[in-house]
Amino acid sequence: MSESVNDAGTPPHSYLYDLSEGDASMRHLLGGKGANVAEMKKLGVPVPDGFTISTQASVAAMNSGGTWPEGLWEQTVEALERMQQRTGKVLGSPSDPLLVSVRSGAVVSMPGMMDTILNLGISGETVEALGRESDNPRFAWDSYRRFLQMYGEVVEGVPAYAYADVLEEMKHERGVESDNELSTEDLKELVDRFLEVSREEMGEEMPTDPLDQLRRSIDAVFASWQTPRAGVYRRANGISDSLGTAVNVMQMVFGNRGETSATGVCFTRNPATGAKELYGEFLLDAQGEDVVAGIRTPRPLAEMEQALPEAYQQLVDTMQRLEEHYGDMQDMEFTVEEGTLYLLQTRSGKRTAAAAFKVACDMVNEGTLNREQALRRVDAAQLDQLLHPAIDPGHGQEPLTTGLNASPGAAVGEVVFDSDLAEARGKAGDAVVLVSRETSPDDIGGVLQAQGVLTSHGGMTSHAAVVARGMGKPCVAGASEVSIDVAAKTLTLGATVLREGDLVTLDGSTGEVYAGALALMPPQLNEDFETIVGWADEIRRLGVRANADTGEDAAKAREFGAQGIGLCRTEHMFMTEDRLPAMRSMILAGDAEARAQALESILPMQQEDFESLFRAMSGLPVTIRLLDPPLHEFLPDLVEQALEVQRLEAARQRGEDEPDPAQLSHQRTLLHQVEKLTEMNPMLGTRGVRLALLYPEIPVMQVRAIARAAFAVKAEGAEPIVEIMVPLVAYAEELRRMRAVIEETLEEEFESSGQRFDYTVGTMIEVPRAAMVAHQIAAHADFFSFGTNDLTQTGIGISRDDAEGSFLSAYQDKDIVPGNPFSSIDADGVAELVRIGAHGGRRTKPDLKLGVCGEHGGDPASIGLFSSIGLDYVSCSPYRVPIARFAAARAVLDARESESESEG
Repeated sequence: MSESVNDAGTPPHSYLYDLSEGDASMRHLLGGKGANVAEMKKLGVPVPDGFTISTQASVAAMNSGGTWPEGLWEQTVEALERMQQRTGKVLGSPSDPLLVSVRSGAVVSMPGMMDTILNLGISGETVEALGRESDNPRFAWDSYRRFLQMYGEVVEGVPAYAYADVLEEMKHERGVESDNELSTEDLKELVDRFLEVSREEMGEEMPTDPLDQLRRSIDAVFASWQTPRAGVYRRANGISDSLGTAVNVMQMVFGNRGETSATGVCFTRNPATGAKELYGEFLLDAQGEDVVAGIRTPRPLAEMEQALPEAYQQLVDTMQRLEEHYGDMQDMEFTVEEGTLYLLQTRSGKRTAAAAFKVACDMVNEGTLNREQALRRVDAAQLDQLLHPAIDPGHGQEPLTTGLNASPGAAVGEVVFDSDLAEARGKAGDAVVLVSRETSPDDIGGVLQAQGVLTSHGGMTSHAAVVARGMGKPCVAGASEVSIDVAAKTLTLGATVLREGDLVTLDGSTGEVYAGALALMPPQLNEDFETIVGWADEIRRLGVRANADTGEDAAKAREFGAQGIGLCRTEHMFMTEDRLPAMRSMILAGDAEARAQALESILPMQQEDFESLFRAMSGLPVTIRLLDPPLHEFLPDLVEQALEVQRLEAARQRGEDEPDPAQLSHQRTLLHQVEKLTEMNPMLGTRGVRLALLYPEIPVMQVRAIARAAFAVKAEGAEPIVEIMVPLVAYAEELRRMRAVIEETLEEEFESSGQRFDYTVGTMIEVPRAAMVAHQIAAHADFFSFGTNDLTQTGIGISRDDAEGSFLSAYQDKDIVPGNPFSSIDADGVAELVRIGAHGGRRTKPDLKLGVCGEHGGDPASIGLFSSIGLDYVSCSPYRVPIARFAAARAVLDARESESESEG
């Protein structure tokens, strides 16, 4: 590390590290690239000389509007001088020039997202010396034109096409196809043309002082951390914007020095399959960007054995050595300069989900890793990829638009704009995609039968998203650029118009929408998957349940390893076409007696549903939430119903046969009831326990159905474990009274049947007051289940559908909020409400069972928080159960690591 002295005589903060001063443990300071190159140097792996400017310098510059921190440039010059002494070469020397690369180095790998400059130090004054020193003038002029092209584009902002057009024009003039077919004289002329292009685009001469170029290049790499593409990548991968990037200044080694030189990329295992086999590509007489940019068609790595046998064998040995050292599959960049191998970078290789599982399992079997280490090699998001069909990545098409990746997986089908039609066609075996501005509970039949759902409104926890995730259906929500005309049955995006019956492809994992049918890959469940998740089960502390409303969902959840049902939403059972009339009859009943009679017709339907759940989950707990939504959700839309009444009245006035008086009377009654039940803010209105206390006959019916279902499956030999949950409790008195209704009803059922079963009664904690007075509510509860969807809305004071469709994305882009609080729980706010509620409840009842049943129960980051708070279980959609099992284990491992670091 260098230390210059400021005017006060105090050495400024040190930002520079020579390679010999670093190692792999310094990733947060040196970035991944710098730390790993330093580590390779320690291991004796051949690497070019160089130094690293730390991430602290980048952060300091970023926080001061681009102004470099005090002493940074002086330290950079001193580090350069030390490198010149070690190499015997000098930057800008006309006799023995030093050429360097300036490359980014993020703490977390961000391949291709930031900028690089190669061959810095070459100029009109040094190019001839480089040609003489290498005895290869063509190589020197090729390096010069490459530098002009890369420096001009990255540092000075010259459009890439300006250089590309000139290069293509020259190749056309010379009648050649490849860059390396241009002669030395051609390249000299190309340099002149590039300089002229640069002058025209910049409005001035390109800088020629190599120190000035170096400073500008470092500045450009700093700035590349804040480019839109880098920001998008970080948000997509959960990488903090505050980390900054290191900058690596390294001596150039040249793969373009003729047929004994090469450049390439290799993986220690196949990143697509995980197989332990040679995988990579190389090019003779080329530089690195030729491989990664597809400028020339690279050759399979195996062919290098014939072309450069000694360098090849050294590379294979190094690949094995580095994989063993890091305990992970490595992605490596290398250059061979006149037969001598240099490693430029090594990092943990990106891989497919299937490959990740295979590599982890194989490395345990090989003795390279233990099981805990193997679990750290797999990302929870990769489990998601395995559980849903995926689009074949080789399609090469551009998406029409991108919405919210609300439910993962891929779907291909014909566009359908009507839920009933989607249901009918889906039942007939047609592949359809339901397209709608937004969906409602009435659309559940269409969602169930569609391959996927696309909405132009709504968010990650909108109805469409929640239902689709629960069913394992791909969903792209909130695609606001799409214009949907239901009447005309068209979907319009710019000049593209899709009509009903046209094929469309959804990628719910990315939110992308494509015209036409793209090829899909089926879920890749295999033995490796089962092995990894099984290892997770041995480590995790949290239980994992599923949110399931049908026996089919429950069976699927159990297949995925769910340890019970943490949330059964009973309202979903009444949204089907054959049951909705019965529910509406109950709502339209004139008094409690008539309502009770209507409920008697509903009870057998509820009982049938509960029986299917108890059978599927025999021996495991089933938490049934009593009716939660306001009653108007089961009725037609207010505006639509008013228009229907107007239509019938107008027809009657015109003397038409339709309608008959009874039909008009019924529609008027229905309108009156819709008007009566419609609220300005139904989410905070008459729903949940409030509805149950006003209309106790509704929960009485549901509890009777639960009891009779339990008796029925017990008679079949199954073992129902009953948990009854009361929603939206804010006052202890609400739960006390509701518990009395439940217990009284169950005692009546026990007495009439002559048999009993054990049960528990609990509540959802989903409003802030409930969390704050949890110690009071716990006196009447056997368990709490935190409904974090509504707790997020009420705790932050935002509507999830409105927020995700309007300001929330802008808030994320402007770093006002760290992420979408409906995707990962708000750690500082809503999670603190969970913590307060959990601690308050257990202050009253130390053995109070605590769980989470919101969408956050399937989010790995949220699961880590829930584990640290001390909850007993999480509950999520069936298709996220394996993810939750895995994430719960990672939470334990992360906690152990944190404890170890704090002790150290």
